[in-house]
Amino acid sequence: MTILESATLGATNRTVSRLGFGGAPAGLANYLEKYSPEQADQRERVIAAIQHATGSGVTYFDTAAAYGKGESERIFGEALVGRVARPIDVLHANPPPSAAENSSEQNSIFLATKVAHAEPDVRGSVERSLRNLRVDSVDLVQVHGGSYTEADEHAVMRPGGVLETLEKARDDGLIRHIGFTTEDQNSAVYRFIGSGRFEVMQVQYNLLFQHPYSPDRPFGCMIAARDAGMGIVTMRSLTSGVFQRWMAVIRPDDSFDYSAALLQFNLSNPLVDVALAGMRTCEEVDRNIAVLNDTAGRVDLDALHQKFVP
Repeated sequence: MTILESATLGATNRTVSRLGFGGAPAGLANYLEKYSPEQADQRERVIAAIQHATGSGVTYFDTAAAYGKGESERIFGEALVGRVARPIDVLHANPPPSAAENSSEQNSIFLATKVAHAEPDVRGSVERSLRNLRVDSVDLVQVHGGSYTEADEHAVMRPGGVLETLEKARDDGLIRHIGFTTEDQNSAVYRFIGSGRFEVMQVQYNLLFQHPYSPDRPFGCMIAARDAGMGIVTMRSLTSGVFQRWMAVIRPDDSFDYSAALLQFNLSNPLVDVALAGMRTCEEVDRNIAVLNDTAGRVDLDALHQKFVP
């Protein structure tokens, strides 16, 4: 397998490719463009893209129970069967991985999924995800949230809540690491980070939404997560099409593809361990890997934010 630029994902101590395969486009109908996971030919193209990514050196794969009511997980499970370190035999059959096992998997596939922050049956959701993914344990389960209200935060952190249930699942060997996702950086996010109970933060960060990282202050939840030793994964790395639609409004004759520049922005941030990109075709995989390999295209974000010339 080709070795791509990689990073250590915080306290997980796992080595992962800095380009991650995002699973929302696999399971969500008409997400960003016309698509249906129920169309056999379209589904097969996504499966081929996932398998092409594994063969090309991508090791980080991210999905969620909420992406098409498990459809994305099922597609990932079909595509990755036999390619993950511990394929399913019997649920709960294997004990938690030892340090030796973890060391031997440094360049293996890292598989992440999510459980809704308001999920009433967290354990059941995790077990369904394992069946969908065709594995007996998963590397990372993330609390799946956007902007956490006080009630949301309480549901996650209370005794017997979402986080405690995930910790029990980790103790039982169903999951290895725990994280959370956020599209905000309100007080709940900082309390999650400060709790010391999460190992990975997945956050919305891109050229348009730079609030998690302001290097000229410095300030932001990405800095707090780094200081806490957490792994940092970015979602909506290519702005989920917002930047491209804006350019189409102000420059309707502009045919330039801004995708590479947008991905390079995220990869230029030294705090970003993994930049997720949703992909449905082998061609998209190849284009994004080419961006990852083009280290000369990186920019100095500190210099980019300077307001006064020397």
